[in-house]
Amino acid sequence: MAPHVRPENVLKRAEELLAVEQSGDALNLLHEIITSKRTRNTPITSLEPIMLRFVELCVQLRKGKLAKEGLYTYKNVAQNTSVGSIEVVLKKFIDLSKDKVTAAQAQADRITLDSIDDLEASETPESIMLSTVSTEQGKDRTDRAVVTPWLKFLWEAYRTVLEILRNNARLEIMYQAVAIQAFQFCLKYSRKTEFRRLCELLRNHLQSASKNTSQVHAINLNDPDTLQRHLDTRFAQLNAADELDLWQEAFRSVEDIHTLLTISKRPPKPAMMANYYEKLTKIFLVSDNYLFHATAASRYYSLRLHAKNITSADATKSASIVLLSALAIPVINTSRFRSVIFDVDESKHKNARLSGLLGLPKAPTRASLLKDALAKGILARVSPEIRDLYTILEVDFHPLSICRKISPIMTEIFKDDGLKRYIEPLHQVILTRLFQQLSQVYDAVKLDFVIKLVTFPAPFEVSSTTIEKFIMNGCKKGDLAIRVDHAANSITFESDVYATAKGATDGVVQLQPTPTEIVRTELSRLGKTLFATVNLVDAEYISSRAATKDAAIKRAVVGVEEEHKAALLRKSIIEDRAKEAETILQKREEDESKKRALRQQQEQVAEQKRLAEEMRKRELDRIKREQDAIQEQEKRKLADEIISTGIKLDLESIESMDTHKLREVQIEQTEKKNKDMTERLRITAKRVDHLERAFRKVEIPLLESDYEKQKETDRLLHAERRKAQLEASRAQFEEKVILKKRLKRMLADYNEFKEQLLRQ
Repeated sequence: MAPHVRPENVLKRAEELLAVEQSGDALNLLHEIITSKRTRNTPITSLEPIMLRFVELCVQLRKGKLAKEGLYTYKNVAQNTSVGSIEVVLKKFIDLSKDKVTAAQAQADRITLDSIDDLEASETPESIMLSTVSTEQGKDRTDRAVVTPWLKFLWEAYRTVLEILRNNARLEIMYQAVAIQAFQFCLKYSRKTEFRRLCELLRNHLQSASKNTSQVHAINLNDPDTLQRHLDTRFAQLNAADELDLWQEAFRSVEDIHTLLTISKRPPKPAMMANYYEKLTKIFLVSDNYLFHATAASRYYSLRLHAKNITSADATKSASIVLLSALAIPVINTSRFRSVIFDVDESKHKNARLSGLLGLPKAPTRASLLKDALAKGILARVSPEIRDLYTILEVDFHPLSICRKISPIMTEIFKDDGLKRYIEPLHQVILTRLFQQLSQVYDAVKLDFVIKLVTFPAPFEVSSTTIEKFIMNGCKKGDLAIRVDHAANSITFESDVYATAKGATDGVVQLQPTPTEIVRTELSRLGKTLFATVNLVDAEYISSRAATKDAAIKRAVVGVEEEHKAALLRKSIIEDRAKEAETILQKREEDESKKRALRQQQEQVAEQKRLAEEMRKRELDRIKREQDAIQEQEKRKLADEIISTGIKLDLESIESMDTHKLREVQIEQTEKKNKDMTERLRITAKRVDHLERAFRKVEIPLLESDYEKQKETDRLLHAERRKAQLEASRAQFEEKVILKKRLKRMLADYNEFKEQLLRQ
């Protein structure tokens, strides 16, 4: 394309090519003008219509690579002058791509319906033959041929737009909007692979934004509004991962949200944190991490309880889930046995990581969660069957009837879709409590007796293999001290006083001390007995102890008052310091906001000045180019005029001359021509004068003879004309005399008629 072609002419030429169905040539023409270096000086108002037409052709012809290159170029041209134009073009690109997908789906549905000739026929010969070689249905093949290419194009369009908009604070709002549209695309079409790639792409963009903070228009994560928009996007990502059942991506999204929350200076909204803990509850439940699932459920319940729109039924259900999830935490870890050192190290790292996501300083325990639930008064809000389950597992001691009492509760729990997921982990807790309580009553029991005790109605049956596997895993972990004798078909509880089980007394009601506890507490019991004996026998020791006690009480009373005053003073100081810190923080934020506003205003003023200066320079350049073009045109026209007059000019000399020089040449040549013409006229006039004198000398005698001849000729001509005139006058007189005689005969009648008229 010629470099001097204007954008308006290019757009007109592209429309002409489209009119003759040459879309490819029109697209190449627009792509060439957009990627040209001269386009940088083109006004955005002239370039935007070209970009809109270019985007339409790229979508129509499915040219994603050309569209990406053109959009990148346009962003570099317009990002400093017109951000709104970039948003208009990118929005047009996305909307056109979505329209094409919708049209392709409608076309695929229409093709599927048109291919069915007989609605009553269930199978056709063609479909039977295709079903033998392929498992795809007709609609699947049609969608793959018609819809899939446009879905791929729309996905590439989302990726292209996100890459263009990334790490630019002026385009941040549209970036978040396009990201949410991409999430909706993945949800609508169930694109799990694309969703993973999208999450990774956004994660890379965020990391890049946190590193490149010194660039122009870089994203500032310290800005509360910017951080809030990123949080909203990550929560939309978390919700989408939940709906697509991509729990690994959901966990990564939770980690991203936690990172952003640690950066944020504003306290998060309760509704946002409730959503955060709700998703964590689902993630931990899917991963079978019942400990942190119960912790997340407790946090979610605490936030949900303060909501204004919660009903009593919802509160009861939430409380039941919290207590049941805490009860379902396995007392014994029955996971696959691994190296102890590796398991402990990994477990510590994992628990610290998960505790950080929940905002806890250390990992929770089953006992602490149950204690926290009771402190919150959850036991009074739960449903009756959950309350009974808690009493059976944590309060009562009934090894022979624990399973029989829990069976109806399990049936009630199974009826609730939100609670039946806890039945499987509850089996582990029930077996643990059963063996813990049996070990306090029996030294050995028959295996058939234990299997008979562990009896649940369908579909909650527990097989003997499951029971034996549970025992073996507990013994491997060191949580149980049980020996299984298959020969005698019995179970023996270890009675070695120096052997202990880690989980033997964890939260279980004890009927009597175990031998291990007796040996472990023998010295402490002896010390307590001796201390009680001394108190009863030695009176002096008793009196000195009483005096010491009274003095301690007096000191304590005085110390309590002083400590109370110090506490009140410390409280007032802390409150004053808190107010002062809050005031300083508020003032600092106000100063930062003012500085930021002032800086933005200064940047805007500087940007406006720069734009005005660029506009002035472009206008001056344009005027200069127009003046040069006009002068060149005038020079060419003047040179043509000079050449047309017959004056020869050299082309090289024309290029080196300006219009003034050409006019001087023209005037000089014209004066020279006029001078030559005057000289030639003088010579010609002198020649004509001499010739005229010679003619007159020769014609003088001839004029006299000619005069005599002319005089005779005139006399004869006068006589002939006189004779003709007399003859004509005579003939006219005779005609008038005849007319008089005719009229005279009518005179009497005339006079009579005249008198008659006069009388009347």
